[in-house]
Amino acid sequence: MILRYDDLSTHPTVFKSMTGLRVAEFDALVRDLWPRDQAAEQRRLSRPTRQRAIGAGHPCELTARDQLLLTVVWLRVYPTDEVLGYLFAVSDTTVGRTSTRLPPLLEAAGLDSMRLPDPGRKHRRHLADLLADTADLVILIDTFAQRVPRPRDRSAADKRYRGKKQQHTRKSQVATAAITGQVVEVPDSVPGPTADSTLVEQSGVLARLPDGVGAAGDLGYVGLDKLPAQGVMPRRTPRGQARPPADLDYNRAFARRRVGGEHTLGRMRRYQALTQTDRHHRQHHPARVRAVAGLVNRQLARLVPYRERLAS
Repeated sequence: MILRYDDLSTHPTVFKSMTGLRVAEFDALVRDLWPRDQAAEQRRLSRPTRQRAIGAGHPCELTARDQLLLTVVWLRVYPTDEVLGYLFAVSDTTVGRTSTRLPPLLEAAGLDSMRLPDPGRKHRRHLADLLADTADLVILIDTFAQRVPRPRDRSAADKRYRGKKQQHTRKSQVATAAITGQVVEVPDSVPGPTADSTLVEQSGVLARLPDGVGAAGDLGYVGLDKLPAQGVMPRRTPRGQARPPADLDYNRAFARRRVGGEHTLGRMRRYQALTQTDRHHRQHHPARVRAVAGLVNRQLARLVPYRERLAS
């Protein structure tokens, strides 16, 4: 069976496994991206260097909807172009063109879905007493690393070698809203050895937080709790001493607060384009991360009203 929308949409469970989206969520994505796709295609066909008139040339074998489906499946499963071409009954060249053209549109749609928490909206405290002195609204900051091929140049390879994983990696930072779990910001990715605390400083996300919104991170963000943006982090074990019971209680309460961010990262990492070894030599890596973040935000959108009612 050829993997096209008309056939795949009749199998909702398989559709969700292949794309991460329900059929209705994918249909909404198609409606949202259709104007962008048409405008981008018109710009491509109207470029000054084009030698043929508009309408000339061989038409694409896939409809616009199937092209988007191919791209989302590529992000989710991350097969080779030859395998994906076989599934969609097109050439690997068509797959390469499609998976290069559409991710920037998905990236733009993902950026549109990212919003920092609004401190003007009232939320009831559902925090443990141990966290009562922290901000009501926080963003959860975390990172993940993706393995990349070893660069041939020795100096370039050394800059990307991460001793903790003993691999050459690319690191991405993801900021999520604690209440909704949705991604609110994804800065450009950096070489894997970059420290989390250095990356959060370079990204400038803390400076862009509205008044009344704090930030929370794990122990990789040393000093976050001393910053003016109401930073929160777990308590470290005192050097040479046993961890006090009060700190254990505090860290448990803190972990319950930030588990939503871990779940969002888990949803993103189910897209194999962010988990398997990067086959594209780090090209357009931030665009892929933001495209996946936008798809995950669509998955979480149906849960936002429920979560906000719990917090109101």
